[in-house]
Amino acid sequence: MPERMPYIAGNWKLWGTRAQAGEYCQKLLALLPEPSRRPAEVGVCVPFTSLEVAVKALAGSQVLVLAQNMNAEETGAYTGEISAQMLLELGADGVVLGHSERREHNGETDRALQEKVPAALEAGLRPILCVGESEEEREAGDMERKLRHQVGEGLHEVPDERIADVVVAYEPIWAIGTGQVATADQAQEAIAFVRALVGGRTEEAAQAIRLLYGGSVKPENAAEILAQTDVDGALVGGGSLDPEGFARIVAAAG
Repeated sequence: MPERMPYIAGNWKLWGTRAQAGEYCQKLLALLPEPSRRPAEVGVCVPFTSLEVAVKALAGSQVLVLAQNMNAEETGAYTGEISAQMLLELGADGVVLGHSERREHNGETDRALQEKVPAALEAGLRPILCVGESEEEREAGDMERKLRHQVGEGLHEVPDERIADVVVAYEPIWAIGTGQVATADQAQEAIAFVRALVGGRTEEAAQAIRLLYGGSVKPENAAEILAQTDVDGALVGGGSLDPEGFARIVAAAG
């Protein structure tokens, strides 16, 4: 079984002017151990306007910089959209795709993600594909059905040999920004199911792919969640906006 390096990514969402981004990155670097001593790979997912600032501030630190969305097309009549090549030009390492807030508020569809995930990989960006069920779906016993559909669609056009290059973040919608958090057992159950879904394509990829938990992750609950067998890290939302707290979550991965 391959050893999976834990991955802690902080999603700033709609936060971070260029000045704030520069200050945050300086503080974070002062709090993190040297790269060789970090217990996890670390990334920050920042607004488009702050990408360049974050890339420059974190240069040489091995902290990844990710965008929060991209279009699958390289160019065309898509006003307000950003392409993979534009992100690469700014120095971005990866991109978050399919976050539930984009699905809910911006009409992101599984069909669009079916195109975006392989487009990101082909361009050389490291995608984080977000999946997760609503409270109503969980209560109705539809968690597995929802995850089967989202994972299947998101990875549909990804070649078997590239599946392990995608990071999948399980984010139960009912736990995002609500203060609620899945129990460690709930996180393990869902993420183990996602790993089994990947195993339906290729067992080699299932053992290598990194699966993250997201949803009200804080320093106080991170260690218990990250200790679960199939949980390879966390996609941290509001809890990542405090560099000190985010650094504590990174430390909890060790």
